[in-house]
Amino acid sequence: MGQGGIAGAPVTATVTLTLLLFATTVVGSIDCSTVTSLIAACSSFVSYGSPEPALGTPCCNGVVTLYNVAADSVDNRRSACGCLMGLITTYNPNATAIARLPGLCGVSLGFTIDPNVDCRM
Repeated sequence: MGQGGIAGAPVTATVTLTLLLFATTVVGSIDCSTVTSLIAACSSFVSYGSPEPALGTPCCNGVVTLYNVAADSVDNRRSACGCLMGLITTYNPNATAIARLPGLCGVSLGFTIDPNVDCRM
């Protein structure tokens, strides 16, 4: 057998498996930095409850984009949910305001934005 032969097989298998797992992670779920940037324009509303966002504003445009990405797959929805729950824990926003955000922007994310929600749905 040539160089590498059977001895190289575990390395090749490990590299292939790693690449497959990485591709699944990147394609299969939304990154929290993306979620954060999409809702950044909503920071005043989710902190203070005003001004209410309206369709066509940067806040709602971000929420609608988040909806479109989250609706793409169950993994994306779970990831978006987990990221939002992490943001809630970190920043302690106005709970009523953040829960109303998707409705004000005309979408349903497929989960309630609430610190007690189970994102494994």
